[in-house]
Amino acid sequence: MGSSARTIVQEINDKSFIYIRVYNDGTIERPSESKYVPPILDDSHPILNSKDITISHNPLVTARIYLPKLTISNYQNQLQKLPILVYYHGGAFIFESAFSQVFDNYFNNFVPLANVIVVSVEYRRAPESHLPACYHDAWYALNWVASHSTASFNTNYVEPWLINYGDFNRVFIGGDSAGGNITHNIALRAGVEALAGGVKITGAILTHPYFYSSYPVGSEPIVAPEDDLGILIWDFIYPSAPGGIDNPTINPVGPGAPSLATLGCSKMIVCNASYDELRDRGVWYYECVKKSGWQGKIELFEQEGEGHDYHILKPKSENAQKLMKHLVSFLHE
Repeated sequence: MGSSARTIVQEINDKSFIYIRVYNDGTIERPSESKYVPPILDDSHPILNSKDITISHNPLVTARIYLPKLTISNYQNQLQKLPILVYYHGGAFIFESAFSQVFDNYFNNFVPLANVIVVSVEYRRAPESHLPACYHDAWYALNWVASHSTASFNTNYVEPWLINYGDFNRVFIGGDSAGGNITHNIALRAGVEALAGGVKITGAILTHPYFYSSYPVGSEPIVAPEDDLGILIWDFIYPSAPGGIDNPTINPVGPGAPSLATLGCSKMIVCNASYDELRDRGVWYYECVKKSGWQGKIELFEQEGEGHDYHILKPKSENAQKLMKHLVSFLHE
């Protein structure tokens, strides 16, 4: 069917920002998504290298891995071992990618500053694959990274950057927006299920995390469900969710949610922005974890005068650099 004959079945938008359009001929458009860009696998590049890797073929789980250039010169003596950050990108579970220009640009700025290996995971998105598919992919990717702690070049597919340079005593998970939600759910799973090689998650970074519920928190207004963007998105990405918008994957203290005291990491940082519509949810989550009896260390970082994902959208800005430097300290302290 030609594009002129398409009829829109559903469009998820916020004012002039269009997350996704789904047509009845099966076509899916993501008008606000940034373009895909290639990795930088070039020995002459001054600050880093990156490449795209396949983690699983069925289902297809891929990633872009980033390595600071400093380690390339140490290939022979292998003196430098780096923290590993497994990262889950944002985009409301429906748009953007580990290969999108906006995330690639962010990591091209962050990785040389942080001196860390980043594995930016390309998980399955809705509506092609409804939740909980992304959580399965995220866990599989983390477990694959952990498997390198006991891997050798004699085993099946391995990633040499992880074996040569990765410090498996410093494995972190993190993400922004939807990726922050994924990070929370993976940290919970790590509290009850062992990772390959006995690897433990050192820390979790939740930046502007996407949580929601059937009731407002903080200063959030009361909105009718049919007009509530958070509920509209959730029903679109996880239509079969038991409990709907109070499913434990989106409401961390909803009915039947596992105790936050079981979070499987040693420390956590929740990063907020004062102009972000999800700001109160971040504070709410932080307070819930603090009250849960969790034995780890949790920190709340808030940037005044900025909106959602400002650090991703403007990585060279003064406030983005401030946040990045704070995260560097979190990764290396």
